[in-house]
Amino acid sequence: MLSPPPNPVLDAAAIARLVPHAGAMCLLDRVLAWDAARIRCETERHAALSNPLRRDGRLPAVCGLEFALQAMALHGALTEGGMMGGARPQRAGFLSSLREVALAVERLDDIPGPLTIAAEALAAETRGFIYRFEVATGDAVLLAGQAAVILPEGA
Repeated sequence: MLSPPPNPVLDAAAIARLVPHAGAMCLLDRVLAWDAARIRCETERHAALSNPLRRDGRLPAVCGLEFALQAMALHGALTEGGMMGGARPQRAGFLSSLREVALAVERLDDIPGPLTIAAEALAAETRGFIYRFEVATGDAVLLAGQAAVILPEGA
C-alpha cells in the first residue's frame, strides 16, 4: 500500500489540531503514512472504556465508520495545503452517502491490538470528497466501504 512517507508522521495531539473533532471524539492515535491520494492511521481507542461511541460497554463495528471518516477528514486537512504547504484544519462536513459497506465483525472493543484505518481519495473538491476506506487489524479487514462527505460553503 503506502511506503514510508517523506511527510511527517503525526501523533494524537497533531491530529486533534487538524480534524473537526474534539476531546474524546478525536479517535485516531497516529498517522503512519500519507501521500496525495491515501492515508493510513492507527488507533487503540476502540478498546478504551472511555470511548464516547460505546453503548452498554460495547463498541459496535459500525462505529468503525467514524474512525474512517476522521481519517478522511485528516487526509483532507493534510493535502489541502499541499504536500509541503502546511496543513490547515479540515472544515466540518456532512456524511452524504455510504456505499458497499461491509462489516466482517459485530464489535470492535474486543479486537486485540491496534486498528489500522486506510482511506484512498477517489474525488476531492472544495465542496466535498469521496473515499474508499477499510478498518483492519493485521491482515483481517473488519469493515470497508466508500463514503462521500459534503463540505458546506462558508463553514
